[in-house]
Amino acid sequence: MRSSFFSLRNFLPLAAAILSYAAGANAQQSVAPSKQEAEPKRPERTVVRGEVRPKIRTITAFIDLDPAQYKQQVAETMQMLRRAKTIFESRGYEVQTLRIATQPFPEYTKGMSTERAVAFFKEYDALAEKEKFAAGIGPAMLNAGDSEAEADLLANILAATKHICGSIVVAGADGVRWKAVGAAARAIKRLENETEHSQGNFNLGAIAMVPPLSPFFTAAYHTGLGHQFAIGLESANIVAAAFKDAPDLETAKHRLTDMLSEQASEIERHAGRVDQETGWTYMGIDLSPAPLKEISIGAAIEELIARPFGSSGTLTAAATITLAIKDIQVKQTGYNGLMLPILEDSRLAQRWSEGRVSLEGLLSYSAVCGTGLDTVPLPGDVSIEQLDMIIGDMASLAFKWHKPLSARLLPVKGKGPGDVTEFDNPFLVNATIQPLTK
Repeated sequence: MRSSFFSLRNFLPLAAAILSYAAGANAQQSVAPSKQEAEPKRPERTVVRGEVRPKIRTITAFIDLDPAQYKQQVAETMQMLRRAKTIFESRGYEVQTLRIATQPFPEYTKGMSTERAVAFFKEYDALAEKEKFAAGIGPAMLNAGDSEAEADLLANILAATKHICGSIVVAGADGVRWKAVGAAARAIKRLENETEHSQGNFNLGAIAMVPPLSPFFTAAYHTGLGHQFAIGLESANIVAAAFKDAPDLETAKHRLTDMLSEQASEIERHAGRVDQETGWTYMGIDLSPAPLKEISIGAAIEELIARPFGSSGTLTAAATITLAIKDIQVKQTGYNGLMLPILEDSRLAQRWSEGRVSLEGLLSYSAVCGTGLDTVPLPGDVSIEQLDMIIGDMASLAFKWHKPLSARLLPVKGKGPGDVTEFDNPFLVNATIQPLTK
């Protein structure tokens, strides 16, 4: 990358856009050029159709689950999901996972004892393993006045199952919900102590300002009638291709918009076919460029800034990616921001292990539309009070800027700073645990 890449002339237009987002903007604001100043020319497109393709990380179906007929509901849903997978694969897209998300689980466990609810979800978990789908059961404490017992029940469920994901809502339009923040901290600590390798927390998220119909777990849920589906992409490879040898920030941004627009439009066209053929309503794409191990968003950002992730320029790169996503004219749902899952990305895990990335740094990147604190390894002696403060910081940021953020924190029992995690989840890499800031 040219040494003049972050020159003042190149940086100022993007810096203005970053400040617009930090002021709570949910979409890029356009400003008409003055009479004396001609509108800047858009950089010429330099990509070739089909040159780089994303994978489809998930096709997520949303259903209104009824425990009395869940097996039939799952069978019908899997018929749609498998048909969708066939359509996408016939067009050359790899589909990694099929997922089913429900309404918030307290709506259909109401009246069940804790023992009966856990027994039901163990049966549902076994069905998920048999039919090869990931199961999201929606959030506990969706509303401000909900009981902390719902979060306790969620912890019981996740401790007893392998394929089920859920969340706890810790901030909404009414503000940060500190009771829910504390409940989430206690649930995390419990899953650290009660699951093998403390791995149960991979399936638990504390979510803030996250709307329904996100295809990505752990935040996926709906509040309507269901019979809908959405798409989540694994497109960090497109970010890397767009940023490779980009001479300046604006060129990098426009390349990414062009390349991802081309693929998203094609995927949306096939999703429309699924909608027509199956009768399930297509709700949109989450364009967040999810990574997976060597398909690394961290490496893509390093291609742009020509420095290790976590160095100066990382926040600008985060804003560049999100601004590019906002320009894409397809039906969007979910986060639609930068994802920085530390343990799902080999380069991010490396930089975390080197101490180049911190919780505070991740939150600063989230201010320009990241997705929060995702798959972050923590020392096993982290206290409930410390977890409470970490989650509270994320929730406060989400509410302040009215943007979706989440925290998926992975404290590891018996391990401290300098130790390496020992997760065996196929979606995770391992990294060195860092000390918490005191």
